[in-house]
Amino acid sequence: MPVTTIEWREDRVRMIDQTQLPGELVHLDIEDVAVLGEAIQSLRVRGAPAIGIAGAFGILLGTQHFEGSDKSGFFQRLKETAEYLDGTRPTAVNLTWATKRMLARAKACRDQSVDELKTILKEEALAIWQEDRLTCRQLGKHGAELIKAGASILTHCNTGALATADFGTALGVVFAAHAQGKKVHVYADETRPLLQGARLNTWELMNEGIDVTLICDNTAAFVMQQGKVDCVILGADRIAANGDTANKIGTYNVAVIAEKHRVPFYVAAPFSTIDFDLQQGSQIPIEERAAAEVTEGFGRRTAPQGTKVYSPAFDVTPNDLITAIITEKGVIYPSFKKNLRERASA
Repeated sequence: MPVTTIEWREDRVRMIDQTQLPGELVHLDIEDVAVLGEAIQSLRVRGAPAIGIAGAFGILLGTQHFEGSDKSGFFQRLKETAEYLDGTRPTAVNLTWATKRMLARAKACRDQSVDELKTILKEEALAIWQEDRLTCRQLGKHGAELIKAGASILTHCNTGALATADFGTALGVVFAAHAQGKKVHVYADETRPLLQGARLNTWELMNEGIDVTLICDNTAAFVMQQGKVDCVILGADRIAANGDTANKIGTYNVAVIAEKHRVPFYVAAPFSTIDFDLQQGSQIPIEERAAAEVTEGFGRRTAPQGTKVYSPAFDVTPNDLITAIITEKGVIYPSFKKNLRERASA
């Protein structure tokens, strides 16, 4: 069974502090929306679906202690909470998707009392959490159909239980294939600069008893050249309407070398990650991270003081490099602009 990365317990958010892994499994109990915002920004919770769930739970934290029956004041608090949460990380669309859904639910029930609205919002947040669990299972089932017995799979960043409410997106496909007895092997990119592949993906895979080999990011081309990779499966933080995909920095590199070596390149993501309001990947906002994550990551300086740094957290892979997008509604092939929208309405 996967670890429980994030959940709602009575009046607080309980989550794993992913910055402490793999050294120690630490849980945080968060009762304040500002503390939750810091946890999102500092990557204590990360992964697009998990961030979306954190956003929904954050709405509860920001409104549950509102006192009185003034509905205009309650809706103002609701709006301010959503705006604060939306600003914590700009690229992953699941965050704003979840806060918008919470606001829409409240507005649809604005005739109810403040206390009733609090109950309705809690039910909606828990529904988002539960839906993600079901989505992971469906997505994993569809993706596993693409995996041959004994396949060797390259991953980048972390896309397992730590990134969702259940057992993951891209790594969920691997877990599903493993559960079917396919005896897969995984090459896990370390994923610089914060090493989510090394720290998190390998931790999850080893816990599940899956054969995994850790490689430096700049080794991926060589293992493909050697014929050691059957397919690439990774996640997404936002997918434009045409299939262009934003994911952890380094994903575009992997896509280019996969095409060079004719290795299938699969993106695994729930439909909540697709932003139909953006027509192409160039419109996706790209978060930039602090220079210190590169120059003195994990507390050790590795570049001279004053070194200039450019550190985007994500890059965008053009749709023509993507073999297929694996969703809870099935595997979707090009033309993505047409097929994503058709499947969304199915």
